[in-house]
Amino acid sequence: MSFASLGLIDQIVRTLSALSYTTPTPVQSQAIPAVLEGRDVMAAAQTGTGKTAGFALPLLQRLVTDGMQVNSNSARALVLVPTRELAEQVHQSVRAYGEGLPLRTMVAYGGVSINPQMMRLRKGVDVLVATPGRLLDLQRQNALRLNQVQTLVLDEADRMLDLGFSRDIDQLLALLPKRRQTLLFSATFSDPIRALATKLLRDPVSIDASPRNTTVKAIRQWIVPVDKKRKPELFLHLLKRHAWPQALAFVKTRKGVDQLVELLDAKGISADSIHGDKPQPARLRALDRFKAGEVRILVATDVAARGLDIDELPVVVNVDLPIVAEDYVHRSGRTGRAGASGEAVSLVCADEVQQLAAIEALTGQTLERKEEPGFSPDHRVPETNAGGQIVKKPKKPKKPKHGASSAKGEAPVVQEDVRFRR
Repeated sequence: MSFASLGLIDQIVRTLSALSYTTPTPVQSQAIPAVLEGRDVMAAAQTGTGKTAGFALPLLQRLVTDGMQVNSNSARALVLVPTRELAEQVHQSVRAYGEGLPLRTMVAYGGVSINPQMMRLRKGVDVLVATPGRLLDLQRQNALRLNQVQTLVLDEADRMLDLGFSRDIDQLLALLPKRRQTLLFSATFSDPIRALATKLLRDPVSIDASPRNTTVKAIRQWIVPVDKKRKPELFLHLLKRHAWPQALAFVKTRKGVDQLVELLDAKGISADSIHGDKPQPARLRALDRFKAGEVRILVATDVAARGLDIDELPVVVNVDLPIVAEDYVHRSGRTGRAGASGEAVSLVCADEVQQLAAIEALTGQTLERKEEPGFSPDHRVPETNAGGQIVKKPKKPKKPKHGASSAKGEAPVVQEDVRFRR
């Protein structure tokens, strides 16, 4: 199957050829024809399988062939994403796919001045990639009108529809035309999110290009049990032992990110960080340096868990497990992209056993455990299984003292098992 056979126009096919895109991935081969037909789509596919092209290519073609002129301070298509880094990346892809097409595109997110974005919107844009908060800011300041929107895309749709963004999304939906095309794309969809999503869609095409909520098979996944206080020490040990040329490390808190970067710097290991307290230019600079190979370790909170495309990243290390199990799938998906191999290593302490069980239940697998010599935890991490159950070892029954008897020489008292009397 070729991209031309999916109904894409010659200009887009030539651009894809120049980008070395030869064969559509499963999600692309199913999504592109559906989007071109104007259908609503709900698409689930593993990370690194080309979901952005799956919606962007047919979206660009529909805008070109439609021929409608965009009005001042308006947009014809909205692509909403949860993070600033992902907004930049998706916009770069849209620009690349739209090379040579008579379309205007732009990206808008917070953390930077709003004025240049307002100026850019004066002429109108065909495709606007944005985070929800900044999009609402632009609308409230009358810099953006939404009455001309034909297509709404929610990228990382499960994250966009959860409690963290639901209020913003509800406000935006109320401002959009009722008659529009809506596209939802993500690697993970929980059942409640699926139920919520169906309320946004009209007779949607449902695409499951891979088993639900699964990680890529090319990623080797394993965990190392360790006490919480020894995690930074173990991370340094694993870096040395495995000689990873680069690693993306996820830490739960912003403070934890900064502490790990300080430790790496003290050991002479080049590192940078991404978290919510850093100014946006610094966050983008850190990501660019990591992609360029200028730093060996990028330490981040879950702001970097979704969508970021980093070529040939050998390993993701979960120094802390994520609170939400779906984020494990997204974190792991930063490696093993586009058919490459990779590793996802998690340092797990006893306090995180519930999170571990939830991850294994979601992904339907029991993660391999590897004890690291010298780091065996004092606080044992209970065994878990793919059903999300914590396997408790049975307690050894107490042996009665031999020949025990009462002071009056009576026979030993046998303890009654009261479990069945409740």
